[in-house]
Amino acid sequence: MTTTNAQAPVELKAEDLPAYCPNPNMPLWSSHPKVFLDMSHGGKANCPYCGTQYQLAPGTVIKGH
Repeated sequence: MTTTNAQAPVELKAEDLPAYCPNPNMPLWSSHPKVFLDMSHGGKANCPYCGTQYQLAPGTVIKGH
């Protein structure tokens, strides 16, 4: 059984990258170890700890280094 967060996905813009969870808007009590999320596969990712869904805002381009 996989537990997921039932809230709407967190939308990220280019300035929010690299993506990580917990994000700065999450309350301190719900913290878990920081994990970076790979958004390069379809612009979506789920946190492996809390199940929060993240997606890139429409038109956001991921630039490599």
